[in-house]
Amino acid sequence: MVKLTPELTAGFDEAGRGPLAGPVFAAAVILPELLPASLLALNDSKKLSALQRENLFDLIQRDAVAWAIAEASVEEIEELNILQASLLCMRRALEALAIKPSRALVDGNRDPALGIKTELIIKGDAKEKCISAASILAKVARDRRMLALHEEFPNYGFDQHKGYGTEFHRDAILKYGPCAIHRKLFLRNIEQLSLGLG
Repeated sequence: MVKLTPELTAGFDEAGRGPLAGPVFAAAVILPELLPASLLALNDSKKLSALQRENLFDLIQRDAVAWAIAEASVEEIEELNILQASLLCMRRALEALAIKPSRALVDGNRDPALGIKTELIIKGDAKEKCISAASILAKVARDRRMLALHEEFPNYGFDQHKGYGTEFHRDAILKYGPCAIHRKLFLRNIEQLSLGLG
């Protein structure tokens, strides 16, 4: 008798679509069919504290069936636009998985064209544990990158806002001008505000 292999499902999510600076990240995670106790606290990364995310980041990598993290650079964001760069990240995460899933659960309403059966789920990071896990991996990986970039570009406060458009960040851009990791297309609104056109 042929034993059927269970269908493997991977969750996908991205982090960093909204910031004015830095790369965008995405992650893919395949969880065990029976979720271990270590991962019962999985939730939308935005609903967790930084410490909770950091702890779960390590536990996901330890206890998931497979996981992968991918990114798209600022240059790719400029060339493709942020949406397409985010979807590219998801495809890269799928390619990087050591075990290939037959099904994908993707946060949001945009199909990343993964080439496998895909279900799009609005607010999926709060509804599906595998998407929650992906959201945590992507978020923590990106936050760590922005902390490293803060050392290179200390004037902008990347260690605090991770590139998002806070008042401090906007003021720093107006004072110092954009740096090498700023998304130039995202800065038009900042420039308009400085000219009184916003």
